[in-house]
Amino acid sequence: MPRKRGNRLTAPEIVARLSLLYGEPAWRPHGDPMSELVLTILSQNTSDANSGRAFMRLRSRFGEWEDLLAAQPEEIVQEIQAGGLATIKAPRIKAALQAVYERRGSFDLEFLRETALEEAKAWLRELKGVGPKTAACVLMFALGRPALPVDTHVHRVGQRLGLVPAKAGAAEAHDILEAMLAPDEVYPFHISLIKHGRRICHAQRPLCERCPLLDGCPAGQKFMGVRSRA
Repeated sequence: MPRKRGNRLTAPEIVARLSLLYGEPAWRPHGDPMSELVLTILSQNTSDANSGRAFMRLRSRFGEWEDLLAAQPEEIVQEIQAGGLATIKAPRIKAALQAVYERRGSFDLEFLRETALEEAKAWLRELKGVGPKTAACVLMFALGRPALPVDTHVHRVGQRLGLVPAKAGAAEAHDILEAMLAPDEVYPFHISLIKHGRRICHAQRPLCERCPLLDGCPAGQKFMGVRSRA
């Protein structure tokens, strides 16, 4: 694989440079896909800290998935307030649990570990409230599958690097970016771009002068040019 396509950095070079800055990510799937599904629904439009607190309260109140499925929506809302948008997320969680149980007769999603990747994605996306990012999180974080979640940071950095067209939405970006990656590159690429988006490649006022990707970043070079003329 060439190091660059024109002036564009390749995925291995991006990961290598960012690993020098943030450390090399270690992929350790935890093997609990149903927990990952619920946690990722809770994480929509909120911080990891808030969604984590909401998840812990939920699991403390409802010890078994059957208990959570049997709960009234308002009971779930009460426990997940810390995660924000509780009145939206509570019915999504119940609907996802109900759909999994109706389709599988249990809450065990381990079968997705051996299912063809595209079939596994499609199966999860058929659940109400589960889009490409949530499906990819379940597959990657819980089951060790090479599915790439594209959050706001991955999307933004990918666009600035010229890997994703400017008009491509997050859903489209999943397929575009994942197609560029070898299976063992998916996790480090995801983690590295998230860290970079949080620490340097901010949505507003990115710190381009500190970026190790600047020579291969069209947006960064443009930002720096504008600043030098200011």
